[in-house]
Amino acid sequence: MVDPSETVVQADPAVIAGLDYWRTLPIKQQPAWPDPEAVGAASAEIATMPPLVFAGEVDLLRERLAKAASGQAFLLQGGDCAETFAGATADAIRNRVKTILQMAVVLTYGASMPIVKMGRMAGQFAKPRSSDTETRGEVTLPAYRGDIVNGYDFTPESRQADPRRLVQGYHTSASTLNLIRAFTQGGFADLRMVHSWNRGFAANPANQRYEGLAREIDKAIRFMEAAGADFDELKRVEFYSSHEGLLMDYERPMTRIDSRTGTPYNTSAHFLWIGERTRDLDGAHVDYFSRVRNPIGIKLGPSTTPEAMEQLIDKLDPEREPGRLTFITRMGSSKIRDALPPLLEAIKGMDANPLWVTDPMHGNGVTTPTGYKTRRFDDIVDEVKGFFEAHREAGTHPGGIHVELTGDDVTECLGGSEMIDEATLATRYESLCDPRLNHMQSLELAFLVAEELSNGAG
Repeated sequence: MVDPSETVVQADPAVIAGLDYWRTLPIKQQPAWPDPEAVGAASAEIATMPPLVFAGEVDLLRERLAKAASGQAFLLQGGDCAETFAGATADAIRNRVKTILQMAVVLTYGASMPIVKMGRMAGQFAKPRSSDTETRGEVTLPAYRGDIVNGYDFTPESRQADPRRLVQGYHTSASTLNLIRAFTQGGFADLRMVHSWNRGFAANPANQRYEGLAREIDKAIRFMEAAGADFDELKRVEFYSSHEGLLMDYERPMTRIDSRTGTPYNTSAHFLWIGERTRDLDGAHVDYFSRVRNPIGIKLGPSTTPEAMEQLIDKLDPEREPGRLTFITRMGSSKIRDALPPLLEAIKGMDANPLWVTDPMHGNGVTTPTGYKTRRFDDIVDEVKGFFEAHREAGTHPGGIHVELTGDDVTECLGGSEMIDEATLATRYESLCDPRLNHMQSLELAFLVAEELSNGAG
């Protein structure tokens, strides 16, 4: 709501025009919509809908990320590889939020600093694909690009891009965010309750090595209670939404002008990132995201050069604004110790201060002989360790972790304390895209990262 007494600042017409300049540029990873008029109608409808997030929240997140970039906070970003409409149930959303909250308590203690909590949630419906089509036997159909574009079922009807799904994506995001806000503001996030869930995890004999840390956290909470800490203040947490900014027929109509400043914000999420496949310097995605006020993430793979990194900084963060730019490294456990240090050395000679976050998932995919896409928990842990080692040696700040996870007991990643093996994968493999850490593996990873943080890695 705008206070009638406040002056509403209009946007400069050149700013408005600039938001559509991307349409003149090469663009990747967009669906082949069969009916352009129907897409235009869906986008126009979305443009009339209320924003999903607000400019003030986005500004607050930028401040929080600036702190993380300077080593005074740590970002935990987690959630589904690709959300589905059918998966947006109260139970699934609650379990994902619960998992992130549990991880955050452990990390807060290990880091002795605030944890910025962010979900890959309420908008992570579109997926980039390595091929426009998928072939099974003698049948070739369009690739599944996420529920906001088409269906997963391998039929011509399901795989045809449907613009009405854009509108459904908006409504599903709205209901997901509504529930997230209720869970994080209504007492569900109470520190004492979240810690009691973790105690159960550490009591499991398989997780014995974490029992000491859980006991220390327990002692700290009891001390806070005895000292009269205001636990009412610890019943609520800030929780931010994020997704890959991929589908321009959705992102552009969700762009709104802030009445306070006349500047554009993408109101589909607090934080958006540009993937490796769409971060072309002269491409549509980088141009569009250079023009909105949200904090922006960029995925960097092992082939990233210091020159390419500097060009992206110049384009997306010309003012060198703290909290504006996050580099999410996805190198692979076998490459991170060689690929990351040159970038960290180079950044020290630039006037930029991006937030560095590790994505230990996307560079570590393997396919089993039985055809399952999976990741080894040991590889994920090794990439995280390599990330911390590189920052320790460079004297830079390891600022966060970006993981694909679910709050459910799926069997999609190999290993962990539950010792999921190749034979077990088939029992509960539910992801439609990439394999996710399950609830137990996510918590185990949090305890391991907490150990890194408490070892003075920050």
